[in-house]
Amino acid sequence: MPLRFDNSYSRLPSRLFSSVEPTPVDAPAWLAVNPTLGALLGLSEEELRSSEMLAVLAGNMIPRGAEPIALAYAGHQFGNFVPRLGDGRAVLLGEVLGADGARRDVQLKGSGPTPYSRGGDGRAALGPVLRELLLSEAMHALGVPTTRSLAAVLTGERVYRETALPGAVLTRVASSHLRVGTFEYVAAQRDEAALAALVSYALERHYPDHTDSEVPAIGLLEATLEAQATLVAKWLALGFVHGVMNTDNCAISGETIDYGPCAFLDAYDPARTFSSIDRGGRYAFANQPRIALWNLARLAEALAPLVGPRAQKTAELLEERLEAFQPRFDAAYAGLMRDKLGLLEQREGDLDLARRLLSIMASDRADYTLVFRRLIHSVEGDDSPIGELFASQDRLAEWLAAWRLRLQDEPTTTAERAARMRSASPAFIARNHRVEEAIAAATRGDLGPFERLRTVLARPYEDQPEHADLAAPPGEEQWKYKTFCGT
Repeated sequence: MPLRFDNSYSRLPSRLFSSVEPTPVDAPAWLAVNPTLGALLGLSEEELRSSEMLAVLAGNMIPRGAEPIALAYAGHQFGNFVPRLGDGRAVLLGEVLGADGARRDVQLKGSGPTPYSRGGDGRAALGPVLRELLLSEAMHALGVPTTRSLAAVLTGERVYRETALPGAVLTRVASSHLRVGTFEYVAAQRDEAALAALVSYALERHYPDHTDSEVPAIGLLEATLEAQATLVAKWLALGFVHGVMNTDNCAISGETIDYGPCAFLDAYDPARTFSSIDRGGRYAFANQPRIALWNLARLAEALAPLVGPRAQKTAELLEERLEAFQPRFDAAYAGLMRDKLGLLEQREGDLDLARRLLSIMASDRADYTLVFRRLIHSVEGDDSPIGELFASQDRLAEWLAAWRLRLQDEPTTTAERAARMRSASPAFIARNHRVEEAIAAATRGDLGPFERLRTVLARPYEDQPEHADLAAPPGEEQWKYKTFCGT
């Protein structure tokens, strides 16, 4: 087996995981593979597509060097603390040292029950597997930190949810699966030795520049805060709604993790939710920065025992660090929106200019992705493409005039501005209705729409006129669209 395993997490205190092997399946068959990611892991395309690798990624064979485990963690789910969650349908085969020297987790999702399954079958249906593969790889192509998908495998078995569905296993690759909930799990057990070991491990694995922090726990909080502020700014700039920002889905690495109820905005609505269970709008589009900070506050609480013996002083130190989130998020978000407007130099009022456009978009239910992509035509002098998206023509014209006045302060050429905007505003996103169409066709045995969408989303910033239909928004059915976690 060409994969080079070096399993550092399994050398941590054993209470952080459970040893468990995947449950074999009846008739594994390839659905999709990712040769580019395989190459990063040191696999040739021939090795990745081999019968041996199919057996490994279906859970039917344990490769040499792997140490399969299910991870333990806790989590605040919709604000309510659950002290023991864990990988209920996933098995971490181990950590692979890639061709680039990086360490990556290789995990099977849908590989059978674990000690954390809580009565569940531990399996995954075809739809959620294809959804995560499409969305995670689309996010990677958009330049967003994310877990990735190496392969999807049919199991030859049925999974029973509301109805019988084809079963599948996804191979997820991540820089790690450490979550805020991992630290909450240890803190809830009041095990300071294990908590300190986990902090040291997280710093060494993800933030080696912070390993010499005077208080390691504060160093970890600061680094995670920076990563999350940057990540959520990217989500908002692209119109992405994660959908279930529980603390067990908040990665210490700053990667996007868990693609269950996620979706992209079509018509712009800051209060938009998609998750079928988010009835109160906790994880609405515009709430995501606030929830990220809330999650970081839960991380700070978990780390508090390692910060100092005096409770009041500890709280002050942690609150001081958390206060840095909003300005860091604002700076990251302003920079991304400046790129979408074709602005190079930083000026006071730039973020307000962007927000004024968003306000008009919200009133007119203008499509988020199309507005910013068509704004490229406006920088080149043609306002008709963007004008087609708005009912409030006077408000749009007023905004365009203010934007052009701001552009006069820029030292760049029209071509440079257009190139900047084109690299910041994709032509293609994983449109919700197109993802659902691809999944429905695949469930019927037709992978054509899935493969076409997957190919187009790998080059989201290119126009690809032959696939223009995939860039079109849905009709009125978009307002009824709901997502589900798939468990």
